[in-house]
Amino acid sequence: MAPANLLPLSWQVPDEFRERLGDAVGRQRLMAHEGHLLLVLHKPPRNDETSRRGRFFWRQPSGEWHSTDLGAGPLALFKHLAEFQELLEKLDSLEEKADTSVALSSVIEALTPVKRTVHNLYAVLQEGRKEVPDDRDLLNARDRAYDLDRNVELLLDDSRNGLEFMIARRAEQQAAESHRMAISAHRLNSLVAFFFPIATLAAVMGTNLRHGLEELYSPYPFAGMLVIGLVAGFGLRGLLRR
Repeated sequence: MAPANLLPLSWQVPDEFRERLGDAVGRQRLMAHEGHLLLVLHKPPRNDETSRRGRFFWRQPSGEWHSTDLGAGPLALFKHLAEFQELLEKLDSLEEKADTSVALSSVIEALTPVKRTVHNLYAVLQEGRKEVPDDRDLLNARDRAYDLDRNVELLLDDSRNGLEFMIARRAEQQAAESHRMAISAHRLNSLVAFFFPIATLAAVMGTNLRHGLEELYSPYPFAGMLVIGLVAGFGLRGLLRR
């Protein structure tokens, strides 16, 4: 027999249901036996949880609904769906306000388990619809679950597209910044190349030119060194530009 914290002991469900339940909730699924339906569903997932929290809905052959924590009647099933709708609206608002890749990644991370949960929820309700085709409440719940499944998929696609756009835009910005840095580096190299010969000649010969030539031909040695340095600078700069 399943533990009391899974199915209430007051529920007069077929013994088969309790025997098929283990110590944990397990996956979302439907159990049917002699007109009884048991929906094993999951509550809306949280970011910090590692296991799913279960919620059970029992439909008697007479059409009466019971839930473990949302009360009796078919309204309990719609309350369960409303919790997912509220969560989707919250995530949708976060997606609209997200202006960084980190924020969008957080939304995608939160949406991924929600998508799986809602998709499986829709599958369970669809299966229940086949078991009890004349239950209008189950039909409406199935249709609402389909809308939730579709909305989660659209929101997840929008979030992923937004993240990809941010990444592409950031890559373009980095490429443009790298191009500007390359141009700046090229200009600096050209400037260094232009003055390198002069700096070399000045370092070798000295700017004071005290080697005897300044006394005989002053200031022609200095002027000649300057002209030679400029010509060499232009030549070296041209090689770099090529």
